Formats: sequence, C-alpha cells, structure tokens
Amino acid sequence: MRQLKIPLAWMMAGVMLLPEAALASNHREAPITALDHKADITDLYAFVSYGPNQRVGEAPSTVTLILCVDPLLEPANGPTFFPFDPNIVYEIHVDNNNDAEADVSFSFRFKTEQTLPDLFTAMAGAGDGVRAPSNSPAPVPPGTLIVPPRINSLESPGLGQRQSYEVIMTTGFAPEQLALRNRPFRVVPGNIGPRTMDYPALVKEGTYRLPNGIQLFAGTVDDPFFIDLGAAFDTINLRTLGSGVPGVLTNTEDAATTNFASDTVSGYAVNAIAVQVPIEMLTRTHRREPAASPAATIGVWATTSRPRVTVRRSPESEFHIGDLRQVQRIGNPLVNELVIGIGSKDRFSMDQPKNDTQFGKFVLDPALPRVVNALTAGVLPIPPAPRSDLLPLVLYSAPIAAPNTPAGPIADMLRLNTGVSATPPDRASRLGLLGGDGAGFPNGRRLMDDVVDIALRVVAGGVLSGPDFNRFPNNRLGDGVNSNDAPFRLEFPYLADCPSGRNRRHVDPGEPGGGPVQ
Repeated sequence: MRQLKIPLAWMMAGVMLLPEAALASNHREAPITALDHKADITDLYAFVSYGPNQRVGEAPSTVTLILCVDPLLEPANGPTFFPFDPNIVYEIHVDNNNDAEADVSFSFRFKTEQTLPDLFTAMAGAGDGVRAPSNSPAPVPPGTLIVPPRINSLESPGLGQRQSYEVIMTTGFAPEQLALRNRPFRVVPGNIGPRTMDYPALVKEGTYRLPNGIQLFAGTVDDPFFIDLGAAFDTINLRTLGSGVPGVLTNTEDAATTNFASDTVSGYAVNAIAVQVPIEMLTRTHRREPAASPAATIGVWATTSRPRVTVRRSPESEFHIGDLRQVQRIGNPLVNELVIGIGSKDRFSMDQPKNDTQFGKFVLDPALPRVVNALTAGVLPIPPAPRSDLLPLVLYSAPIAAPNTPAGPIADMLRLNTGVSATPPDRASRLGLLGGDGAGFPNGRRLMDDVVDIALRVVAGGVLSGPDFNRFPNNRLGDGVNSNDAPFRLEFPYLADCPSGRNRRHVDPGEPGGGPVQ
C-alpha cells in the first residue's frame, strides 16, 4: 500500500488464504445453505468509499459494507419474486480491537405486506393505469381501473408486495435503532421490466442518507460476482484462450477490462444490503486513523440467523420457538466455498471467527492446489505444506495492518485498513494488491476486485515462491472473466441495476463475450 510502503513479497502473501478461487464466491457452498437459499450469503464487500470525482490521495471519510444473499435469482421468476425473509436476521459485524469479536454490528430485519391480495402477481403497472374497456363483462363496469399506474415510487399502488426494514446498530452493548422521521425504510424490489416499473428511480428513492452520516440501501440488484462457473465446476476445466494454454491469459487479455469467457452469473440477481458509515463510528478510537496506525485496521464478517424452531401452519400465521441460531457466515471470499472440507462446512457456517483455529488443517494443506497440480501433471507446481504463508490473511498483520498491530486470534474476517485512501475508479486494478493497488483485495474487497484470478495466481501459480514461479504462465492464470457483465455505480450503493426480468440475458459460451465452447 502506498502509505505503508509494504515490500511486494509481504503484499502478495496476503492473498494466500484463498487457494481454491475456482468456484462461485460463496454461492450455495455448504449443505445447510444448499437447502436454505434465503439464508445463503453469496458475497461480502468492505472498502473505503469512493466517488466519481475521487482524487488521488484524498483522505478517506467513510467505509462501505455490502452483504449479498440468496444466490442465482432469475429476474423473470415471478409472481412472488425475491423478498428478503422476515424470519432471518441479517447482520454485518466489525471487530476494531483485534479480538475477533463484534464491537459494532448492523442488524437488519424485514417485514412484508401484501396490498393487492386479489391480484395474481406481486407487482403490476403500466403507463398512467389501464381501465376496463367498453366491452368489459359484468360485474366490472367499463372504466374500472384494472392495471395500476407504472411503479415509479416505492409508494406506488402497483407495488403490491412491499417490504420495509428496521436497522439496529449495536456498539458494545448499546443498541440504537436507525430510523427516518415519519416513514419506514423501504426495500427496492427486483426489476420486473420496463412496462411495470422505473427501477432506477426506485433505487434512488430507496437509498437513504441519515443525519449522522450513515447511508442505507436494501434491495434486489445485479449479482456483482463474476466467474466462468461452468468451467470451474467441470473439475477446473478452464478454457483455452489466446495463449493456447488452458486457464492462461495473454498479456493483452490480462490487461483488458472485457471478458473472454462467459460470466456464468450474468443476468442473475441477488438481494443486497449496503451500509455506508463514517470511519470514526467503526474504529476503536472513534477517530479517522492514518494507515500507519495500529487502530486503523478493522475486521469484517457477516451472518444470517433464524429462530431455532419455526412452525408453519398455513393459512394461519407461523410462530417461532427458541432463540436465534446462526445459519451462515462469511469473511473472506471462497474460504468456506473451497478451503473448508465439505464435512466441516456446516460447522464452519454456524461457528464464530474467533474459533477458527479448529479449521487450521484446511488452510495449512488445502486440497484444491493438489488437484490443480495433479490435473496439470506437475507442469504447475504448488508450494509444500504446511502453508504458513496463508496466515497473514487470518491475522492482523502486513500487508493490510500497520506494524505493531496486535495480531489477534486466527479468524476468517475481511481485514480493511481504513486509513488507506480509495483508488480513483479509473485507476483501480482488478487484481487489487497483486496489481499494485493498495485499496484493493485483500485490503478489504471492492466490487470490481477479481478474486478468482488473484487466488489462482497466488496458489496454483505459486507466484510468491520465487522467480521459478513468478513468471509466465504462472503469473497469468485466469478464467478469462475480468469484469462484471453490468457496470457498477460510482457512488453509493455502488451495485449495478437488477437485470430486467423481461429483457435479461445470460451470456453463454460460444457467443460474443462468452468465450469458446471447447
């Protein structure tokens, strides 16, 4: 990072916890979440906020935290679409004193109401409203409003399925409810299509700025993750692109912001919660700390929790018994997805970061690098176990944290140095720290960070192991998907618009931008 002037070897070592970045970040990665999609966390992002006019070296003032859940939502899949689950508590946690326990938490709970119970779909709208024609059969007289006006507001009558939410910010043991005066926080629904709604207008209305400097957003958006998921799940069968070697990019492909293979999650949506917070609300000193301060670095993770027992007795209302039980958690991308053995994934999901020493064997000798080594018949060698070089990402240490920062226990959390200035969007590298961009992954995680290619190069390519590894083709490993299929916003909430249900498109192999079929 620019302010810390960390040596390159240390800087690159920070990504080493993510060896199996060949699959979706956290999409349906554990048996328990394969059966409970609503509680499944897909991705977590934490980064120093930036804007369209961001200047180089501009002092950071806020941090943006984004939690995505409920993977691979097909935007056209009506009629109920994709509400948040009112029975789940969605939480983002921040550790600021290096003990891997929450010092600041944001808890979201949702409420659903149906205002058009006799309509066959959750939302409907067209123009200024559509009325019954002159030949309307009895008992509906001509001129009766049949279709509500186009949904241009979160209060439009055609928005029959409405969700609101409450947010509790807990600092220490002091909970505080964040609220607006005389109106609730509203959820932005999925983008059904252009006849039914003005989706960008709803996003603008559903982005809230509070007097204390916090901004909030919750709604259905484009899935920000990008990967050639099909090639990865076919036992790491990455595509052969310009280099002629499977899974290896040419220099031109590597420098591009376009895709040479299909983004499997293109055209799909997720539910997202975004919070932008003044930095002084997150650090233990309650101040904006410089990057060289041991108090500047925070740890971030997220959880979903349900009541211990839920009894559904339709058409009567359901009821709950017992306290909340954690279903899922995420810190760094890909850890539970691909580092943790499948027999331990559920236990990892339901445990706390401070207890992660019990999963150490999966980090010190991960399975997937050995799979890659075998598949290439040793052409791409891997570092020997034990992989102690993975520890910088699960401790408060360089290259993210400043010198003399207490290391804390081994714990899977995104570490973010809040004193490192954001990189202007037009200068950001998709390769984060590997690309010399100190504000990128694994110093937190931005939406544009290509965690797949970063991890492939560090682990399968062994680029940290010296000149025998930090060379072509090892340092050009990639899946050919360099960017998201939809452009991200340049300001809060940063997420791209949910694809139109009517006009969404999934990019497939064999078509422009989809890469070869092979």
